[in-house]
Amino acid sequence: MLQEPHVRDRLARRRPRVLQGPPERPYAAVAAVLRYPHPDAPEVLLIRRAEDPRDPWSGHMAFPGGRRERDDGSLQNTAARETAEEVGLDLKRHGELLGRLDDVEAMAKAKRTGLIIAPFVFLLRAQDVELRLEANEVAEAVWVPLRPIMDGTLDAPFRFRERDLDLTLPSYRLDDERVVWGLTHRMLSMFFREICAPLSTADVVPTSR
Repeated sequence: MLQEPHVRDRLARRRPRVLQGPPERPYAAVAAVLRYPHPDAPEVLLIRRAEDPRDPWSGHMAFPGGRRERDDGSLQNTAARETAEEVGLDLKRHGELLGRLDDVEAMAKAKRTGLIIAPFVFLLRAQDVELRLEANEVAEAVWVPLRPIMDGTLDAPFRFRERDLDLTLPSYRLDDERVVWGLTHRMLSMFFREICAPLSTADVVPTSR
């Protein structure tokens, strides 16, 4: 299921759910960047966000990305620009867009934020591209094998406690220091469903004959 031809085909044929909102509604985009050091063992790029009391996702494991700016032109461009700014990876030069996942409504501390996030999946063509982190935004960047996440090996409950909140949430525990939960867990889970689940007629983008 994780081989490049299969992932490429499924994402190319999938019609994503795009959430429309008023012009003033904030949008953001993230890049799920895949690389294939081995044909059957893809990795995905994750960052750990820098600690910032103003950031509702401070310190979280996440995809590179951020809010749309006026000059971006498209949310795909937003994802590419933010990835270049945060980790120094030029997706327009070294990446290939494989597809877009369903938009998600961002939640922070169990509350809706009003922000819509568009996740884009890119394939990194070059394996030896050096990352350059923006220290004010990114504490670290790691390439994470997808297969242990997909097969459930890293599934673990995550306890979130803050003030009046005490929640047990699903997560992927990469190690003792890195836990993927919340928005990024939702998007990774959605990616796995997209490449594994049967396609319905409504989901498939029509192909020209």
